[in-house]
Amino acid sequence: MISYEDAPDIRAKIESIIAAAGLAHIKQESLTCMRSRGTNSRRVIARCHALPRIMQKALGAVPHYVIEIVSERFDKLSEEERTKTLIHELMHIPKAFGGGFVHHNMVNAREVEKVWKKIAKGLL
Repeated sequence: MISYEDAPDIRAKIESIIAAAGLAHIKQESLTCMRSRGTNSRRVIARCHALPRIMQKALGAVPHYVIEIVSERFDKLSEEERTKTLIHELMHIPKAFGGGFVHHNMVNAREVEKVWKKIAKGLL
């Protein structure tokens, strides 16, 4: 059974990444960070979830994103790999911040590495 809990440590790290990388389009008040345990997924380290537009409309809600880290895998990574994983997940959030996603044709290791090189000195 999967369990979820708030991840204030991930939230703090993400806030520093957002500031260092200039990702001002990410509305931090509409971003939640969660830690999960007990998934059966074999390769997933982290996920980015969005509240789809149809749900926003139905609930009268604003766009919202959730960064989920899978504790069993994420916690074993080096600090550099954790940061790169969080950069990767943040890069899925589009500039419009409307409930959609930037797909893997745009979010890939090369693009993550560009952001990592830009911000690495200030984060580690």
